[in-house]
Amino acid sequence: MKGHDIRIYDDPQALADDLANGTLDAAARGDMSSSKLLPILKGSLGLKKLERVVFLEPISGKMFLMAPVGIDEGWTEDQRYELAKKSVDLAKAVGLGTRIAVMSGGRCEDYGRCKAVDHSIEAARYIVKKLTEDGYDAYHSQILIEDAVNEADILIAPEGITGNIIFRTLHFIGGAAALGAPVVNADKVFVDTSRVKTDYRDSLALAMLLTELRK
Repeated sequence: MKGHDIRIYDDPQALADDLANGTLDAAARGDMSSSKLLPILKGSLGLKKLERVVFLEPISGKMFLMAPVGIDEGWTEDQRYELAKKSVDLAKAVGLGTRIAVMSGGRCEDYGRCKAVDHSIEAARYIVKKLTEDGYDAYHSQILIEDAVNEADILIAPEGITGNIIFRTLHFIGGAAALGAPVVNADKVFVDTSRVKTDYRDSLALAMLLTELRK
């Protein structure tokens, strides 16, 4: 990209080290294996876990943020609460809205049909209560993602597996644009991507934008 020095890495350790020591201003995963790169990245950045928020734009809709999208992320109410707050910070930084839809595994009227669904609804209500008490614009969108993508700017999935499935369905089957998923709990700019992508220019542009916003 014009005006920027872009380096291509084959070695995950070298990429992680160069990002950590400041040789790189930002990095995007590209087609590296996540199971190889991400553990190395955590070590180099001194993180116990990675928290990612993905930018998605459906073909016939507006851009929104969604988390958790890693299969090992967002498994507790407090983790999803923190992801929601960090998603708001990210949305504000890039000029998006900040209304939060906290999803659950069913409609409210489904309560009592299944213990797992009951827990999901209770957890979503708890997160919404905490967020609204802290002054955030949040609501329980239930399982109705078809409404949430139009009514909200940030979607909080019930847990990481569901978030990952939503991402894959929207992006790989539904054709939604996926700019990438910045790590929001690090002081370095790293944009995670799917290695199935064939064009990473939008992810690189996002990484560059986030770098400029931090200056």
